[in-house]
Amino acid sequence: MSTYRAFEVTGPQDFTLVERDLVPPAPRQVRVRVEACGVCHTDAFSVGRATAERPVVPGHEIVGVIDAVGDGVTAWRVGERVGVGFLGGHCGECDPCRRGDFVNCSDQPQTGGHVEGGYAEYAYARTSGLVRVPEGLAAVEAAPLLCAGLTVFNALRTANAPAGSLVAVQGIGGLGHLGLQYASELGHEVVAIARGTDKAAQAAALGADHYVDSTDSDPGKALRALGGASAIIATAAHGGSMSALVKGLAPHGVLAVVGAAADPLSVSTTELIFGARTITGVLTGSAIENEDNLRFSARRGVRPLVEPMPLDRAPEAFAHMLSGRARFRVVLEVG
Repeated sequence: MSTYRAFEVTGPQDFTLVERDLVPPAPRQVRVRVEACGVCHTDAFSVGRATAERPVVPGHEIVGVIDAVGDGVTAWRVGERVGVGFLGGHCGECDPCRRGDFVNCSDQPQTGGHVEGGYAEYAYARTSGLVRVPEGLAAVEAAPLLCAGLTVFNALRTANAPAGSLVAVQGIGGLGHLGLQYASELGHEVVAIARGTDKAAQAAALGADHYVDSTDSDPGKALRALGGASAIIATAAHGGSMSALVKGLAPHGVLAVVGAAADPLSVSTTELIFGARTITGVLTGSAIENEDNLRFSARRGVRPLVEPMPLDRAPEAFAHMLSGRARFRVVLEVG
């Protein structure tokens, strides 16, 4: 086999299935035969920036098998099952890396944006970005955990909520449905916050102990009535809806923002000062944190709800994800 298929994107509606030459990986890189790739909303940012002069191959929730290694690779072998997430591998030399802050590496490619991603039969990646995938996870289940799962998993760890405390998840979609499972499996009393009541039964099945319909009641007041949340994971991409949550935090509570919204958050300074509350942003995580996430998910039964589609239907899968009708993660089956 001397070529492989990949979807090259030159604009929001311009997906073209092309043939790429199958070349050896560069030094300290591996070549991965892709088995599955999640279709994440963040792909829209890469697709939106694509042009004919700078095409992209999207996809940053990649699961596959190493089929070739470059020079200098010693810790990874052909045949090993791996994943690649949004952060394509830290450089190890910049100031953030030297301080152990690999997520904020200043020379780290974004998979599916700066470098070609997983809407393809093969992908190339730095070894520092590789994630070992447990055998107990199917490829289509592991793929969304590499970005959506890691983001909410790390948000919960960043919030450092006391064991058994009240934790809320705002927005029960691709991120939120995983957040409910993680919070429940970590032993918290879990509140699901969403618009309407149509997701109440499913939220309960995913681990929610309480359900708040934000169209019927003020979610901040509802959380205070339950004693206040030690942590709130805000996944809905709407700054205004996040702003209303701050008053629902318990003293020293943390609002962890993972949903990228176009509109700003607005908060009363007194709500922050009196109670020593915190608002923080969480950007995915490092490769080794992703391994922690996958091992936890495999052991505790955390699984995304997925809609698999074959690689040939990637344009349709992308449009379905953007429509908001996906329940809950679209995944391309490649291998």
